[in-house]
Amino acid sequence: MNFQWYPGHMTKAKRMMQENIKLIDLVIELVDARIPMSSRNPEIDELGKNKARLILLNKSDLAEEKLTEAWAEYFKGMGYSVMKVNSRKGGGVKSIYGIIQEACKEKIERDRKRGILNRPVRAMVVGIPNVGKSTFINALAGKACTKTGNKPGVTKGKQWIRLNKNVELLDTPGILWPKFEDQIVGLRLALIGSIKDEILNVEELAMELSGFLTKKYPGVLASKYAIEESKDKYECLKNIAKSRHCLLKGNELDTEKAARLLLDDFRNGRIGKITLEAPVDYK
Repeated sequence: MNFQWYPGHMTKAKRMMQENIKLIDLVIELVDARIPMSSRNPEIDELGKNKARLILLNKSDLAEEKLTEAWAEYFKGMGYSVMKVNSRKGGGVKSIYGIIQEACKEKIERDRKRGILNRPVRAMVVGIPNVGKSTFINALAGKACTKTGNKPGVTKGKQWIRLNKNVELLDTPGILWPKFEDQIVGLRLALIGSIKDEILNVEELAMELSGFLTKKYPGVLASKYAIEESKDKYECLKNIAKSRHCLLKGNELDTEKAARLLLDDFRNGRIGKITLEAPVDYK
């Protein structure tokens, strides 16, 4: 399966971000804690060079804690400020203001020496589609100030949001990059829902997930669906279909329905805390 998705509005969004970066003190990059590296747009590093940087490991409630800690250390080693957050439930969000001030302390000190006092930190919030940017901003602001959705591509334009006298945020649309050099990155993005299911073969996608879980998290599928796990990915999908009574007319197994069920359970944390990649994969 070939993974590619780059709607036209993303080119426009990238240009808008490039035009606004000169106004920015801090780039806040949200990544999905289940795939911290694969959910980073490699173009953000070029865009945000010479700016203070903060990486938020969002959806940390869905990821394996031990690996999330390992990823936090990995990014700190690269020179970023890092924080784990769970925007949906507000976990870690209120500590953000202190982290922002810490990440921008050099800029605040420069302003103070120039006699510029109380100028708010201007931060650009960036991230790929469906990583939870709008949910994060709403949690931070304490009100629904941006449109949110559980599908990629809801935020289409830029929005300035004044959080308090110290911080202003520029929200931006989620953008992917034009070409995935490594298809495993595309697969991981598809698994977390950053690429629209409508353009994918969901049965193939679910089979890739079942193969990964059987290998890296043995027993979780057996426990969740009361099935016998199999290294045969299609057999595994059929077993889930049988267990969950996913049937077509004539009692034929509906493996597509089972595939959607498995993907939905994974994306919403109902299978357990699962991380799809580890820092060791990038050494």
